[in-house]
Amino acid sequence: MTGIKTFTIIKPLAVKNGHIGHILAIINDAGFRITALRFIHMRTDDAKAFYEVHKERPFYNSLVESMTSGPVVVAILEKDNAVEDYRKLIGSTNPADAAQRSIRKLYGTSVEANAVHGSDSDENADVECNFFFTKQDRH
Repeated sequence: MTGIKTFTIIKPLAVKNGHIGHILAIINDAGFRITALRFIHMRTDDAKAFYEVHKERPFYNSLVESMTSGPVVVAILEKDNAVEDYRKLIGSTNPADAAQRSIRKLYGTSVEANAVHGSDSDENADVECNFFFTKQDRH
């Protein structure tokens, strides 16, 4: 059985470029229910911890720098088959390769500035939701 919950981050450049409302509208129109939402500025320590899985990769430091360059929107989304459906909605990591009308195709500018993060598994969705939200934050 697939999960009903996933996690997303609207990344700093998409926030800076004024795309929060457009991206949230696409998410809503795709049938997701937003059950928790925060507007935050990630601290360096938080970004390092969140992306620790990529610590040995060459892009890790630039990813941390990018994610702390401005405010982000973090959210928990619910829908049947949430992770898989959201991955389809956001498109490929590289906006140039993303499907037409996907969030990354519409609002991403590069692999690093690809507009949004989305959980890649039900297990990671739980970890990522718990990273940013307490149980009391969820509705």
